[in-house]
Amino acid sequence: MNTKEELRKILYRINGKGYKAYKDIEGFYDFYDYILTIEHVQGDPFASPSRITIKVAHKKSKFPVTYYNTKVKKIALSDFLTREFYKNAKMIAKSNRGIGNSGIITIDDPGQEVLERSSVLIGKEFIEARFVMGLPASGRTILGKEIEIMLFKELPQIVHMSLLHANLNQKKLLEHVQSIEDQEYLHKEIQKLDFVGFIADNSILPRRSGIDDRPMTDKSKLILFKSPPSLEVKISLPHKGEIIGMGIPKGITLIVGGGFHGKSTLLNALEKGIYFHIPGDGREYIATDRTTVKIKAEDGRYVEKVNISPFINNLPFGANVSEFSTENASGSTSQAANIIEAVEIGTKVILIDEDTSATNFMIRDVRMQELVAKHKEPITPFIDKVRSLYKDYNVSTVLVMGGSGDYFDVADTVIMLDNYLPQDVTPIAKIISEKHKTERICEGGDRFGKISSRIPLNTNFNPKKGKKMVKIEAKNLRKIIYGHEIIDLNNIDQLVSISQTRAIGDAIHYYSKKYTNRGICLREGLERVMRDIEELGLDILSPYKLGTYAKPRIFDLAAAVNRLRTFKVK
Repeated sequence: MNTKEELRKILYRINGKGYKAYKDIEGFYDFYDYILTIEHVQGDPFASPSRITIKVAHKKSKFPVTYYNTKVKKIALSDFLTREFYKNAKMIAKSNRGIGNSGIITIDDPGQEVLERSSVLIGKEFIEARFVMGLPASGRTILGKEIEIMLFKELPQIVHMSLLHANLNQKKLLEHVQSIEDQEYLHKEIQKLDFVGFIADNSILPRRSGIDDRPMTDKSKLILFKSPPSLEVKISLPHKGEIIGMGIPKGITLIVGGGFHGKSTLLNALEKGIYFHIPGDGREYIATDRTTVKIKAEDGRYVEKVNISPFINNLPFGANVSEFSTENASGSTSQAANIIEAVEIGTKVILIDEDTSATNFMIRDVRMQELVAKHKEPITPFIDKVRSLYKDYNVSTVLVMGGSGDYFDVADTVIMLDNYLPQDVTPIAKIISEKHKTERICEGGDRFGKISSRIPLNTNFNPKKGKKMVKIEAKNLRKIIYGHEIIDLNNIDQLVSISQTRAIGDAIHYYSKKYTNRGICLREGLERVMRDIEELGLDILSPYKLGTYAKPRIFDLAAAVNRLRTFKVK
């Protein structure tokens, strides 16, 4: 291993030379308090910044073992240190040092959720931070003095402020770790209590805006959540102690109420309740079954041999609904496929908002039944399948419904939002259901229908593009470039970080190389991928160290596979 003084000598030697001379600094360097590894040097100032790692021994960082002696604590500590590194790098590093990316020092930027990431790893002997630096240049000429300042002045400051226990805000760190530990405990408790979800009193459901996921702070508009007495439950957490909130039982739950009274806001809080949240987010103590999947209609999506026969039959031109395929699904066929695919992978809770659903998929009232005979209508509406979906597959549904009281007939629980506050109106809804009988005929039969397992063909995963044998890139949160294909994830609402999207793209490649040639079904293959990630870490997804992965869920990984337009099954 080289010393830091040897690195300094290299910088003096390459100062003023062409940019390619930066390759000479790749390697390991002992900075006494930590080990610096320059993993990969960028090709030019406009290329992706250079990959760097820092390893700090536990005897140097001096974090108490009690902060990382369980998996969930490691996730919490890693998240906290990533946030500290990002904040301090933004404050200390000067980014205006030449052209392109010259001068930047940055790490993965977490949002409101706490995810398992590859940015900071907590090992047996070391804490390892993975980040990027933009090596400075004027034109294509190396700015040796600038990179020396970055490596010998700014970076040590960032490391000391971010990765040493003594220099951190001890109270905030402890609060962060304990909060995540409490949230993990809460998720386990709702399973024991047979709830699909829980929302603590005083939670802040509204966000600042559609593009700002931080909690609303406008006190003139903010109404804190309060459970109705009939759904109130108390749960004791290891650190926070007793919390009180609304438990949502298994079965079919309707969320009703007037427009703009908070129905969709509540559903949004539940869809993000699968994740941990940072202290102060307002949604820390909202927990949803981790298999929960948000379902929408998705006009134009690709569908490959999905058995949508529980919902769709007798399509024109004799289309095979037990192996339904299309390049351009309609609203109803896409929503049917989305539900079936989610159940195929193992969801136990689906969330649906009528605003993002196909109307003809959700309801067919008595007047329409009389006008259009059943044998002329291919769609069996969701209202006639939601009960058998729960009975046959133990899949609960939470449904925002403001436009049709027909769902009162099939609901177990009806929650009305009135000025953002929930009321349990189940007894009233049942009285109304008896008083105003719809007289509509149930068209769904006694059973839900078969969920078919599909076996992917391994010849249809091709990430090659041009001269590149593998071209996989997360362009943004909801778009993956996979070879010549674009995977559109615009309707996958539960993705919260581009680092998840990046991991999904590479996980598809990992899956195709390792498991699609074994003749196993999609669910089993993806479960093996997730098990590999759990046991070996996110590093299995790349041939080199990346600090920009966040662990995705199997449901979002499956959604991406299903939307790859070259995906084929037998």
